[in-house]
Amino acid sequence: MTSAASRAALAELRERLNAMLPQLSDSRFSWLPLVGGHAGNRYQELAGELYAAAGLLAGQPRLRRALGDPSTDASARGELARTLFTGKVGDVALDLIADAVSLRWSSPWDLPDALEIIADDTLLAAAEQDGQLDTVEDELFRFERILANSGELTAALDEAGMPAERRVALLDSLVGQKVHPITRQLLEHAVTSGRRPTLLLAIDDLLQASAARRERSVARVLSAAELTSEQTERLAAALSRLYGREINVRTAVDDSVQGGLVVRVGDEVIDGSVASRLAAARAAFAG
Repeated sequence: MTSAASRAALAELRERLNAMLPQLSDSRFSWLPLVGGHAGNRYQELAGELYAAAGLLAGQPRLRRALGDPSTDASARGELARTLFTGKVGDVALDLIADAVSLRWSSPWDLPDALEIIADDTLLAAAEQDGQLDTVEDELFRFERILANSGELTAALDEAGMPAERRVALLDSLVGQKVHPITRQLLEHAVTSGRRPTLLLAIDDLLQASAARRERSVARVLSAAELTSEQTERLAAALSRLYGREINVRTAVDDSVQGGLVVRVGDEVIDGSVASRLAAARAAFAG
């Protein structure tokens, strides 16, 4: 989503989502069970409805153009969406879908993409409400590291020609019940959505969105040996001073590092590993 108009529309849609999420604690939603005394399942239900709506629009070109065409009347698009989705999704999802199609998107494709993004946001909000956002972030990061170290596995999960059920089955064989249900739902959608370029990029987007919820950034740190909690805290403090904002550190062991650290914050990489210094020395010697 590169255009200024679509980015502005997405920001507005996210604001509307945040304003509507408290409605999920309303008595109208009492038929949905609570998780740990909170509205986790209700948020997950909403996310599922938004994912389904995005999938429908992605698979129906004429409908996508009708609802995402910025040259048509916005209120008419909203009414059409209500007609199509009434009775198929809950009240909050219906309002969000109608709001989404009433906004101005530079491309009709940006509409289903935006619905997927706010569905992700809904799941992250559920994790935050239940005090599990750190757990979900950590599980996403560790799965990202598994993929980064296995090109074959990543290719299989990204294989567009593989039926979605097989990709989900492969995902289940890897994570099963080992991760939080919200992590599982986020990953399942990432591997089945045709709108995610790669699973690694999808996880990166999720980690950035999770960090943004708490107005901080995420640093991915690779080391040859596991860092202690004290080392991790010192590194987080140093990075926070360096970048002038709170940095949340996620660590993983990578044998290829050999020694030192490789730190990635957004698109910036700080490579202080022994491996990189050896490579630079070899290159200089060869030159």
